[in-house]
Amino acid sequence: MLSRPKRLLWRSFAWLSLGVVAAGFPVLARAQQVSSTQGAPSAGAQPSRPQSPGSVTGTVIDQTEALLPGALVVLTRPDDSTRQETETDRNGQFSFANVPSGPFQLSISAANFATEVVSGTVSPGQTYVVPEITLPLATQVTRVTVGLTQEEVAEEQVKLEEKQRVLGFIPNFYVSYVPDAAPLTPKQKFGLAWKTSIDPVTFLGVGVLAGVQQATNQFKGYGQGAQGYAKRFGATYADVVDGTFLGSAVFPSLLKQDPRYFYKGTGSFRSRLLYALSNAVMCKGDNKQWQPNYSNILGNFAAGGIANLYYPASNRGVGLTFETAGIRIGETAVAGVFQEFIIRKLTPNLPPRNVSQP
Repeated sequence: MLSRPKRLLWRSFAWLSLGVVAAGFPVLARAQQVSSTQGAPSAGAQPSRPQSPGSVTGTVIDQTEALLPGALVVLTRPDDSTRQETETDRNGQFSFANVPSGPFQLSISAANFATEVVSGTVSPGQTYVVPEITLPLATQVTRVTVGLTQEEVAEEQVKLEEKQRVLGFIPNFYVSYVPDAAPLTPKQKFGLAWKTSIDPVTFLGVGVLAGVQQATNQFKGYGQGAQGYAKRFGATYADVVDGTFLGSAVFPSLLKQDPRYFYKGTGSFRSRLLYALSNAVMCKGDNKQWQPNYSNILGNFAAGGIANLYYPASNRGVGLTFETAGIRIGETAVAGVFQEFIIRKLTPNLPPRNVSQP
């Protein structure tokens, strides 16, 4: 049995231990509570939510500040994650909904207007109002090609042909040294015939031929003397005018054929000779295709028929018509040979061979 002092000492120790245990329990409880609280979410905390989209609106006008309906508006983002398209309404307005927050770009275009590009940044839930967009008129580039018409080219070529004179004075208008010469209009065909008919050298040639006819007493029915020479001169000049206008203007205009001789200048002698001889019965059409020379043939026969009106009665008849036509067709063939091989060398002021039409 313990003594009284020992019992008091043991009792004091027991109470002291009980106090320590009692004092430490709340602290341990609170530590466990704190630990459990840190490991679980608090009742008042909210989970994070995605940002809400915004919208973009605006108005498009032209340079006169008039509203511009029907303009195409395209919205894109730098990362190409969003592309939206719309057109402006009758009030020139447009609107995009559900636009993700962040930077964006608008491209606005319309017919006859230059394209405009506008950039901006929309915040979450924001309605972004784009400043008024003005589309300028598109710059129109007009290309004008200045050139001559086919008729104008032909006129320039005819002017060059009218300068062609053998030995510098004998007219040589019905020869083209331009292979691809522009076709003549009827007006130009008649103009060339008229210029040939009234050329002083034509009158001089007719006068010489009439003198030869009188000296050989050809067409006796005209007689001699000044009166006989005048009749021969008139008849010969009438032949020239009839043949020139009918064979080089009237029928070529009606049949759309070119009355000119087109100088070949290349190839073998034989090919050039055959080409020159065939000119009496072959010609270029106004379509630049080779075809029978009906104009020359019909023109010569028509001129021969008309000659019966003014030749002496003793020389008239069908024979005169065929004789005159045959002679002139033969003359055309011989003239072609001279043109191909001789006359070009005697003719100054020739145009360059590379002149062409548009």
